Amino acid sequence: MRIFRLAREIWLPQPPAEVFRFFADATNLEMLTPPWLGFSILTPAPIEMRAGTRIDYRLRLRGIPVRWQSEITVWEPPERFIDEQRRGPYRVWIHEHNFRPQGAGTLVGDRVQYAVPGGKFINRFLVAPDLIKIFDYRHSALRQLFGHGHEGENEALQR
Repeated sequence: MRIFRLAREIWLPQPPAEVFRFFADATNLEMLTPPWLGFSILTPAPIEMRAGTRIDYRLRLRGIPVRWQSEITVWEPPERFIDEQRRGPYRVWIHEHNFRPQGAGTLVGDRVQYAVPGGKFINRFLVAPDLIKIFDYRHSALRQLFGHGHEGENEALQR
């Protein structure tokens, strides 16, 4: 099974504790997800975020309805957390969120390791382009919510 990686960063002009607090509210994920995914959280609010918390979602990938369950496997406020897919479209999905102080704000980092059915071909032509669009949308939404941050050093998807 081939593991692919995506790494993105954005700098936001607020302190890490404030940015982390936003991410600690699972319902805010809907604001960071593109509308074309038809994303909704199925787990009733409020959701207590901690290691072991499982959250169920519904979305549409290329028009196909998908159910997704993630588990918070690491919870270290206000520095980082990791969510891992327990049920969903990927063979592997491990998403590490980092919040590091930088200057007068926070460098928000996303590191995703994932594997897809169909491997390299499916990733190159379907999954990787979609992930780039999704994370571009996420950064745009974060800039609108937190002020005009700027992109950190972004790494391309490794194919």
